[in-house]
Amino acid sequence: QVQLVESGGGLVQAGGSLRLSCAASGNIFRINTMGWYRQAPGKQRDLVATITSGGSTNYADSVKGRFTIFRDNTKNTVTLQMNNLKPEDAAVYYCNSIIVVDAPLRYEANFWGQGTQVTVSS
Repeated sequence: QVQLVESGGGLVQAGGSLRLSCAASGNIFRINTMGWYRQAPGKQRDLVATITSGGSTNYADSVKGRFTIFRDNTKNTVTLQMNNLKPEDAAVYYCNSIIVVDAPLRYEANFWGQGTQVTVSS
């Protein structure tokens, strides 16, 4: 009923920039918090940044000052602008969203995208 589709990953040199985008579609009544998480090989999935429907943001300490999250509520999208990338930023990045699904009975659920690879060469 609801899908999150990510785009924008790839290979970049250290110090470079990438922009990740995620679009939510389906039977959506309302989107609450949207965010990005990442998972490096052999590690747990960690929060990168989140943004509420009102625009309040939260960042992992490791990305503060380098990454910016923003959303377009009219298009149901969330974007992560990543600047000054470091090799330790390399991971699979996952879009996450808490969505109220507009089914016959509305319910809130947590959705994940399929992940997009970010590789940073030193």
